[in-house]
Amino acid sequence: MLFKSLSAAVFGIDAYLVEVEVDIGAGKQNEFTVVGLPDIAVKESRERIKSALKNCGFDFPSPQSVTVNLAPADIRKEGSAFDLPMALGLIGSQGSFHGKILDSHVFLGELSLDGSVRPVRGALSAAIVARDRGAKNVVVPTANAREAAVVKGIDVFAVNSLVQAADLVNAPESFTPVRVDAAKMLAESDGYSVDLRDVRGQLAAKRALEIACAGSHNILLIGPPGAGKTMLAKRIPTILPPMSLDEAIETTRIHSVAGVLDNSRGLVGTRPYRSPHHTISDAGLIGGGAIPRPGEVSLGHNGVLFLDELPEFQRNVLEVMRQPLEDGHVTISRAALSVSFPSRFMLAAAMNPCPCGFFGDPTRDCNCSATLIQRYVSKISGPLLDRIDIHIEVPAVKYKELRSKGDVEPSAAVRERVVAARNVQLKRFAGEKMLYANSQMPPKLIRTHCQISADGEKILETAIQRMGLSARAHDRILKVARTIADLDETADIESKHLSEAIQYRTLDRTYWA
Repeated sequence: MLFKSLSAAVFGIDAYLVEVEVDIGAGKQNEFTVVGLPDIAVKESRERIKSALKNCGFDFPSPQSVTVNLAPADIRKEGSAFDLPMALGLIGSQGSFHGKILDSHVFLGELSLDGSVRPVRGALSAAIVARDRGAKNVVVPTANAREAAVVKGIDVFAVNSLVQAADLVNAPESFTPVRVDAAKMLAESDGYSVDLRDVRGQLAAKRALEIACAGSHNILLIGPPGAGKTMLAKRIPTILPPMSLDEAIETTRIHSVAGVLDNSRGLVGTRPYRSPHHTISDAGLIGGGAIPRPGEVSLGHNGVLFLDELPEFQRNVLEVMRQPLEDGHVTISRAALSVSFPSRFMLAAAMNPCPCGFFGDPTRDCNCSATLIQRYVSKISGPLLDRIDIHIEVPAVKYKELRSKGDVEPSAAVRERVVAARNVQLKRFAGEKMLYANSQMPPKLIRTHCQISADGEKILETAIQRMGLSARAHDRILKVARTIADLDETADIESKHLSEAIQYRTLDRTYWA
């Protein structure tokens, strides 16, 4: 007897429906065959399903053979989310569902040997494709219920076991769909345990961070050990604009597919902050695998990617970031497939000025030779450095500043100015697709929105010639100047805005000349 049910598989961060066909018939005794390009995890599901059926009081069709087809058959299926629909197909093929047809249900879930249902990756993407393809119900493990219920226009049912899933098929009226208020979830998640007021001193660095967040500019912090570079970077998300619901859903999809989503929250409501160790591989940073999974640049989408000790990263690892920094997405190609992951993040990096960390420090001696310093900083290529808009020195904090008891401006106050500047940019780019910040302006829009006066032309020309800056650095200066003007609530870029933007490139000359 043939029985059909629906499930879903993830491709990139999107999902597609999979028809699970289970047929019981004559053949080799106790044979259980899964076809449709299954991976190892899918093939191993037959052992989990056999034990789950037995321990839940269901019969396994013995001595008949079982054939399971996962359609479409020309796309590789991976993961354990097909356990539940395959087990239900076996139950249904033995007539236990009294003629029920499951073409309006999409089932996801990994089975334990005792029949309990474990969470899976990509439940949010599966719920979205189920709704878009006309399915009315999604049945997911309880741990994935809040995540999937964010999607409007479809009923989400949570199950804890195979027995409960079978009861839902036979008596759906006795189950209540899971309901969540996505806007409320987002508001409840918008909170941080750190604040910019924790950082004493470093007024210049805080100003640079404010400009960087206002225009979504990449920033490099350079200073000795213990100056507070990492402390500052950790507080960048607290001054970025709050997440919109669309941003939260897109970010949640990435984290769900990668298997790093906190199921108790169900929605990523704060800006991601990712800080990989410098020993990370290029696949770990960009993403990869036989069936590609998101890397750190995608997990930092809509948030911050912080690279501490930047010169310690392998050069080939840093160079692969150039595409996502420019395009806002990363494409991973394999022989049989090509997958794109979104990766529009703000890059924050930190480094010492030399191997010992004390070059230029007025209180401690640096023992590094000029050749050693040059070799150290040259680990960062010119093309990558050009893509970092703001370079700021973070000196050691003086004792009086460290022990000062005066009020320090909190993140909330800085965030208000950042949001106001972002609102100006949103109005400016209202007619542009996928453009919301000054850092994303293409050359055509730079010429339109970054006009400067004759005095500004002289200042910029002098800076370019003396510092030997590239054409890309020229564009970055104009973008940063536009952001500074937005923070000042002025329509025109004034000479003072341009001069401040240029000073954030002086490290090109100081260290990389």
